[in-house]
Order: sequence, then C-alpha cells, then structure tokens
Amino acid sequence: MRRRVMSMLVGVTLAASTLLSAGPAAADTPPPEFGNDWHDPVTAAPPVPKPHAKSCEVTVAEAQFKDFTPYKGSYSPPRKCGAGDWGKVVLRLDGKVKGRQYDRLGYLRIGGVEVFRTSTPEPSADGIAWSVEKDVTRYRETLGRDQQVEMLIGNVVNETYTGIIDVKAILTFYAAEKSAQREQAPPDRVLPLGDSTTLTTPRNSERIVAEVYATGSGGGCEEYWYLTVPDAAPYSCKAEGGPYREVQVTVDGQLAGIAAPFPTVWTGGWSNPFLWYVIPGPRAFDIKPIEYDLTPFAGLLNDGRPHQVEVSVAGRPEATTGWHTPANVLVWQDEKREHVTGKLTGHTAGDLANKATYTPGSPERLHRLDTKGGHRLSVSGYVDTSHGRVETTVTRALANTSVHRWTEGESTDALRATWTDRETVTRDGRATRTDRTYTMDGTTTLGAGDRLRTEIALGDRAETAVSNAGRRTARSVTDDRYEGDATYTANVPREDRHAVGTSRERFRVYGDGGCYDRTLATEQGALTVNRLRC
Repeated sequence: MRRRVMSMLVGVTLAASTLLSAGPAAADTPPPEFGNDWHDPVTAAPPVPKPHAKSCEVTVAEAQFKDFTPYKGSYSPPRKCGAGDWGKVVLRLDGKVKGRQYDRLGYLRIGGVEVFRTSTPEPSADGIAWSVEKDVTRYRETLGRDQQVEMLIGNVVNETYTGIIDVKAILTFYAAEKSAQREQAPPDRVLPLGDSTTLTTPRNSERIVAEVYATGSGGGCEEYWYLTVPDAAPYSCKAEGGPYREVQVTVDGQLAGIAAPFPTVWTGGWSNPFLWYVIPGPRAFDIKPIEYDLTPFAGLLNDGRPHQVEVSVAGRPEATTGWHTPANVLVWQDEKREHVTGKLTGHTAGDLANKATYTPGSPERLHRLDTKGGHRLSVSGYVDTSHGRVETTVTRALANTSVHRWTEGESTDALRATWTDRETVTRDGRATRTDRTYTMDGTTTLGAGDRLRTEIALGDRAETAVSNAGRRTARSVTDDRYEGDATYTANVPREDRHAVGTSRERFRVYGDGGCYDRTLATEQGALTVNRLRC
C-alpha cells in the first residue's frame, strides 16, 4: 500500500524552529467533515523567548516559489542594536499558500551557512498562512558581515498543482544586556562545508562542533526509510539492510561521530495529509541539526592543513538518492593563543549491529519484519589552551528496535519503532548527558469503499542532565507528543473524499528552571483545544 497509496495521494516531496501558535481561539463546534478551508497551522511548542532589549529588523529574503529557481540576494547587518555582539538573533519565516500543492522542503543560507531548513504545510483551497521562528544566535559571527543570501523551496506549479509558496524571512537582532547571563558564548567562527568535504580550522580552535541538517526526503523510499525492508520481503520499499539508518561523521576517514536521524513525518506523510493540516508532526517545520562534538580531534585539526570531514548515512542503499546532509562547523577560539595544540588520546568504536528478521505472512497472518540495530563510539582528546589543558571525552550509544507488519498488497501497513541516542560529553570533570528517544506507532488501512484510515502516535523526547564531579547540578526534559486519526475516501476527487480526522499535540518542558505545558487538539480542521497549563 505504501507506494500505491502514497504516489496516488501524497506524491513527490521535493525536498522542516518553532511554529508560532498564536491565532483564533479554539472553535466550539467543529464541522462534520473537512471542507475547503481549515485553521492555519499551529503547534504546541513554546515560542522563542526574547529579551526586553532594543531590537532591529532586517528582511533577508522575500520570494514566491513556483519552481526550482532559488532566490538570491544580499544581506547587510543592522547598524544599530550593537555591532555584531547582539544578545540574541531570531529568524522568523512568514508563509502563505492556497490551492492544491504538496509539502515541499526548503532552506535558507546566509554566507553559505545553512541557518534554517524547513518543510511546508499543504494548503486548503481557500489558502493558509503560517509563521515559524528559530533562535539563530549561534550564527552571530556570520550575520555580523555583509553576505550573499540563497533561499529555495523547490516547487512545481501547473494546471493541477496550483499552490505558489509566498514567503518572507526576517531577522530580529536584540542588543546585548549587561545583566544577561549566557552559559556559553556563540561560536567565534561558523564554517560551512557546503559541497566540499575539506575543512581547515583556525589554529587556535579549542572547541569544535559539527552540525548536520540530515533529512531523508525527495519522494523516494528514503523519505520513509523507517519502513524499508530487505529484498527477500514482498514490500514496495527495499533496502538491503532494512530500515536501520545512522548519520556518521568522519575526520580523515576515521569515525568521529554517530547519531540516530530523527524520523520526520512530513505534512503529506503516511498516505494521509488530513492528519497534518493544522498540527504538524514533531519537527516537520523545524529541522533541527544533529550536533557532534569534535573537540577531541581539535589537536589534529589545528595543524593548519586541510582535513577531510565527511557525512554519510549508514544503511542507505548504494546509488540511492533521498538524503540531504548539509553541514556547518562551529568553532570557539582561544583568543590568547595563536596555536592551540592537542592530541587524540582515545578512540573506541564498536561494531555496528543491524539485524532485520523477516517472517513471511499468509492469508491469515501479516508479513512481519523485526529490526534491532545499534552502535557505540567513544572518543577522547585534549587541547592545551591559555587557561590550561582541557580534556574532552565524547561517548554515544545508539539503538533502534522496530516491528513492521503488512498485508499482501499493503492494504494494511503498520509500524511500531523506537530510536534512542544517548550522548555524554565530559569536559574537565563536568559531564553533560543527553538521552534522546524518538517513537513512532502507526497503522494505515485501506478498507471497504476505498476508505483509508491512518492512526499514528509520534514522540520526541530529550532529557539533559549536567553533573560536576559526579554530582548533578541541572536537569531539563523536553517532551513533544503527537496523536492523530484521520479517514477519507481514496481514488476520488478532493470534494468527494468526505474526510474526518482528529489530532492532538502536547508539548512539555520541565526540570530545573521552570515549566511549560501546552496542549492543542483539532477536529475536521477546527482547533478545539488550546490549553496552557504552566
């Protein structure tokens, strides 16, 4: 069913940060089914906090996307609100689209640095509008100079797909406040890898972090990589090793970082756009980069020579497109030294475990694929800085388990999967541990009368704990949960689909330093619950 229904209804996704949740109050009475219009997209995620300081706005891009022609322009930093030492910088994207259109993937690059990657909602016939915010203070060094701008949301507009995507991107700069406390200053340099794999860092780098905007997309099976099966199994999306994927970074051919990709569901995903019209799945409009602490390699990278830094996706079938992995390298420098020396002192990489077991089905029993995979990596090194020797150890452990069940012809298709990504960075006795857990539990069924129903639950959770000399000093948890259930008639014109559906999102942040808890719910495209608990 995946290929047949997906191509029939969702089509090709050609290429998602907080989506602003302001808007009309929740409706009292939802319509009996989806009509020609629905509530503008909203999310339960908290807005980006902003300081009470002098601010300045700069428009960096304003364009209508009808094809695959990127917008190109120029950017100059504001002359007020500070001279590159802003306390905070916030990017806001305002978009609108009407008619018929698929979800599309897009990016914004300033000075070659990818500062934002996003996807779009699918529009109503009457049109929708949405806004997304992202804290981009980490790119302050890039934003402090005149730069070239490139933005693209690849799109197709013709007699059938009429939606022109109209967007405007604005940067708001906030002056630094003397009383403001920042745990860590933004990086001194941001180096985009772009299409190159060659990196030359400043010789006085004392901390180095790579960030990768990894997305499986493009309309092929890698858009649904978590559903792929080995060749022996009768299913429409194949991958020799099954659905296990891992985003890896190497330095001069040596494994330097591993991470589990987030299983993003775009706004046409799981054969059912009615699930996502109002509340998108986690991260659909905010593609957060994966971060890799490469500081143990700083002694090697600081020799003034170019080094090969490459990103790859383990498990992706060879010669298969569909993954985008643009990367930036963030560098913090020791301003009191011209050359920071160091050494890689430890490197332990476990074997990548990946076992996909296929159990054939029958007329009475579903086909089944059980997958279990994982990987471990530990890297240590030191740098000799102006404030002494700093030792860093980075350990990361990945695990993925999933059970995929489907019928012959894929009229029923179900997945239950969990991904864990546990990372600890220890620097001079101070340890920061981050435990990430992603979950997906969904079933799509094509029943009598071509009524297609999708029930799905998604989870995105991260717990971060900081300890010093073995004693915990801070803890925070971010927990984003989505649930949806939508049904419509397939293989008919839009006006004959008679779609109904509910969706709900609860986004919580708790731990040391405060609480945030918001719930949204919809019925047939109307917002029925908008509740803030704390």
